[in-house]
Amino acid sequence: MKVFVNCITAFRVALAFLIIPCFIFELFGIAFFLFLVAAISDFFDGYLARKYNVSTKLGAVMDHTADKFLIAIVSILIAIFWPEWPVSVPIILMICRDLYVSSLREFAGAQKMELPVGFGGKIKTVAQMVALGGLLLTIWIIPFAAEDVSYDLWTASAVALWVALGFSLLSAGLYTKGFVKKLLKSK
Repeated sequence: MKVFVNCITAFRVALAFLIIPCFIFELFGIAFFLFLVAAISDFFDGYLARKYNVSTKLGAVMDHTADKFLIAIVSILIAIFWPEWPVSVPIILMICRDLYVSSLREFAGAQKMELPVGFGGKIKTVAQMVALGGLLLTIWIIPFAAEDVSYDLWTASAVALWVALGFSLLSAGLYTKGFVKKLLKSK
């Protein structure tokens, strides 16, 4: 079961990279469905690992990395497609947040401290996936939908992206608090 769970995670990484040529060739419907399958797989690999007690440190790192690949790739592609500030600013800030938290985790690991993903990080990931999924859906339906429908979906997705940014910043604050607390304990 451990191998199967890790294969689901590796599958998510592959899907993330397959979204790139979908954008290049303007296959936005396929990009949306690949993202949807990848987002759903994120739930299942964690659920199965916990249910069958096959969680490993390698699996946790792979899962975290697969999420980062998926979110970063899709975020960057969307920011290129929509360089307007309501979309690009939260994307840039969330990528910066991820780099900051990854640096904290790396430093903590070098100090033999563990900074586990908390509930805030999980909510952040779900919020990002909902917002990015909505934006991908909007890109896909623009040629087919009435202008007000695509505008409303874009607006709702952009708002969701700002909500995701809020969860991202909150989560970064929680990581920082946990890091400082562990750092002070170790001295």
